[in-house]
Amino acid sequence: MRTIAITALLVVAHQAWAALQVDLNSPESIKRAASLVASDLLTYYHGSEPGQTPGILPGPPPAGDYYWWESGALWGTLMDYWHYTGDSTYNELITSSMLFHTGPPLNAYMPENYTISMGNDDQGFWGLSAMLAAETGFPDPPADEPQWLQLAQAVFHTQADPGRHDTVCGGGLRWQIPMSNIGYDYKNSISNGIFFNLGARLARYTGNETYAHHARKTWDWMMAVGLMTEDGDVYDGAHTGVNCTDVFKAQFSYNAAIFLQGAAFMYSFTTGEEQSLWAHRVQALLDRTTSFFFRIGPIIELSCETPAAIICKTDMLSFKGYTHRWMASTAQLAPFTRDTIMRVLRNSTVAAVNSCRGPLHNGRACGFRWTTGGYDGLTGAGQEMNVLAALSSLLAFHEEEGLDGKTGKGAPLTGETGGTSKGDPHAGTGKGGVDPTQLGEVTTGDRVGAWVLTVFTLGTIVAAFVLMGTGRFEDREGMAAAVENNQEKKKELSIWYKIAREVIFRHQG
Repeated sequence: MRTIAITALLVVAHQAWAALQVDLNSPESIKRAASLVASDLLTYYHGSEPGQTPGILPGPPPAGDYYWWESGALWGTLMDYWHYTGDSTYNELITSSMLFHTGPPLNAYMPENYTISMGNDDQGFWGLSAMLAAETGFPDPPADEPQWLQLAQAVFHTQADPGRHDTVCGGGLRWQIPMSNIGYDYKNSISNGIFFNLGARLARYTGNETYAHHARKTWDWMMAVGLMTEDGDVYDGAHTGVNCTDVFKAQFSYNAAIFLQGAAFMYSFTTGEEQSLWAHRVQALLDRTTSFFFRIGPIIELSCETPAAIICKTDMLSFKGYTHRWMASTAQLAPFTRDTIMRVLRNSTVAAVNSCRGPLHNGRACGFRWTTGGYDGLTGAGQEMNVLAALSSLLAFHEEEGLDGKTGKGAPLTGETGGTSKGDPHAGTGKGGVDPTQLGEVTTGDRVGAWVLTVFTLGTIVAAFVLMGTGRFEDREGMAAAVENNQEKKKELSIWYKIAREVIFRHQG
């Protein structure tokens, strides 16, 4: 019995010694710890081995745990790691992986092997990583390969195509791209959030107002359809079969963070009264994100991480890292958020590091729960990505030689502030296509048509109001309840009333 007790004590002592060690007050200590986590993360990647597909984590199910989109997010996480630490160990792997999946000839991240099962958010995550490469000055690909900015533009242009933005629910992107896919009848916040986010970033990087125009339209649609609120709540999505009236009110951190970061890019891009408006929106989203997801200190994925059980799917296990990364970027773009974000992310990172006590990776495997003060037994690529993102993001707030301590590594680059990546206004449209970044001139006929359409729409709204009454949009506890009540929902006030009301009477302060 005594021998067993001593052995157990030695095991505990070894785990405590082997756990991830870091001094969060020291940039060099953070970099060393991040280097270890990055190395541990890449143990889940087998794309360089014989018979494996380059550039992706094992999958998709049942071949492995990970869907295609999460690999795009992996390379973005490692780009941020390089950006904040200066460690170029993985740069060649990042570049070759990003280029392997571009999907020629459009090079819009729609490779043939994955197109049939692709969602707008899947494609969008690879586009976000390409955009990040341009903004961080990540080494440009060879001249005969697609360039980072060009790839991000191609993703955005394919999603801006009218074929993706149908009129059901008054606009917005569907979750899935092929009509045959489960989820084609669902318009969700992450797909539209990525589109909004990319539009804001492309506007800022290129100076092209048309990208900002698309971003504004997406924000207005989200507010009108009820997927986002003035108080900063961002809900998951809604079904087209009931005109998006069955809003599924689950909240995930990456939905909030993708809009928070995008709003910060719009704040940085705009001036005057519009900039004040975006400042208000950034603050509302930040206040709600911190109070909802960081309510006890470390980030909690509340819609699937419950005190009793973890019901998160594999992809959901990686959301915390994106939220940390995008909040750090927000602080760079909108300096008035810096102190709040720095405090929140630091507290969360302390807890993240404490989760890295699992038996794998020399006793420093990272878990998913950051609220237990230890390792929870849930290990995977997403969990390692989360902690790597948390550590790397803290370096955004550390003063470095030649940089203003208030901005850390500095705000993302643009084409005017040192960005070298080359773009293509026709990217994703096919050679010689109409330039999607040019808005047509508004003619007298256009104005007359718009006036007639407005009168018709308002007349329809009034008729709908009289015939159907105001009704009440009921809360939904889940998708199942929403589907069961489709017929009842069809009797409620038309969503077109909400859209017109939001556009015409939108709160400006």
